[in-house]
Amino acid sequence: MTIELGQFGLWTSYRAIGEDNAAEAAQLAERLGYGTLWLGGSPNPAQVTPLLAATERLTAATGIVNVWQSEPHTVAAERAQLDSHFPDRFLLGIGIGHPEATSDYRHPLKAMREFLAGLDSARRPVAPEERCLAALGPKMLDLSRERASGTHTYFVAPEHTRFARERVGSDKLVAPEMACVLDTDVERARAKAREYAETYLGLSNYTNNLLRFGFSESDVADGGSDRLIDVIIPHGSAEEIAAAARQHLDAGADHVCLQTVGVSGVPVDEWTALAAALGLSG
Repeated sequence: MTIELGQFGLWTSYRAIGEDNAAEAAQLAERLGYGTLWLGGSPNPAQVTPLLAATERLTAATGIVNVWQSEPHTVAAERAQLDSHFPDRFLLGIGIGHPEATSDYRHPLKAMREFLAGLDSARRPVAPEERCLAALGPKMLDLSRERASGTHTYFVAPEHTRFARERVGSDKLVAPEMACVLDTDVERARAKAREYAETYLGLSNYTNNLLRFGFSESDVADGGSDRLIDVIIPHGSAEEIAAAARQHLDAGADHVCLQTVGVSGVPVDEWTALAAALGLSG
């Protein structure tokens, strides 16, 4: 089985674009030449059905199925249903979430191993190459190498992408999400980026990871320093955003999924401008 992600994809959620606009968003992504549309917001696999049904080639991926909110045999059954209708067009992204977000959070590595074992033992198992893991630290990255196709990372700098590549090896997937703001007014763009970043700077898994990769306590405090905001959520013209995405590729990423923030609804103008700057062709 081969799931083609393409070099560049898009990351969004139904909360951002509106579930009624799923088909429109997927068709736009495919027409512009993006390889994959990642659906965030802790979706179950069945929720990507409208994205696949509206398109012919586009891959859909979950970013991510939360192990505390999902049952592995149900997830496996939904993935199998998708594959029967849309073969080789769905990648199951799985993640452990955050201790601040669930009272059940405990022994995350053990919980992930147990979830993967459940996928393995399902009536129609999910093969390692059909799944990837959200991973930041070395142990979860190791598990991504051992038990999955690789890793889908989030809210990371290119330095982390380089580390992830070294950790998972040359033959595994490294697919970072990169949030961005298409706005050439620096202060306005940073304000939009900080509004988006507020949630993530309150989650210890993310802040601890930032501290491991060159940022200080002062960088993650008070809404994030300009330096942190500019690296993690680059802003500017489409060409400047494209250059930032290529930094992740240069650091070892196979695929970069871009999330345009500070806009509501289907971001037609932003996705179109980025596609042109990235040299995509529909």
